[in-house]
Amino acid sequence: MYLLLLSVLVVALDQLTKYYVVHNFSLGESVPVIENIFHWTYILNPGAAFGMFEGSRWIFVFIAISVIAALVYYKKEIMESDWWTRYGVALFVGGAFGNVIDRIRQGLVIDFFDFRIWPVFNVADIAICCGVGMIIWSIMTTDVLSKKE
Repeated sequence: MYLLLLSVLVVALDQLTKYYVVHNFSLGESVPVIENIFHWTYILNPGAAFGMFEGSRWIFVFIAISVIAALVYYKKEIMESDWWTRYGVALFVGGAFGNVIDRIRQGLVIDFFDFRIWPVFNVADIAICCGVGMIIWSIMTTDVLSKKE
């Protein structure tokens, strides 16, 4: 139940922040929070991470929904996994669903966190990256522990 709640919270935070940006910024507008370090920059991303594979809207929707469906199918195995995997999957699902909502609704993903040395991203992207990182950490530490035994 906590994992579902975490996923729902990620989607809610993602959509609320995107709503705020859309209703308070003009497309392309960039507002410095810390000059030349961190800005709020409202862009629409037509592709995947870093704008790659532009124009593949329905492929991304299909992939995201397929991955979420596979995770639901393997729910029992995931729930028997360690903390890192369970919470990593919950973050990943919330982030994927947050970006899928944008893709279905408008064909583009709303991005706004701009650190100037990295492509602009959003809350869903953070959740996806953290979730995948946690799953990889779990796999790596499990492999290391099993090799020690």
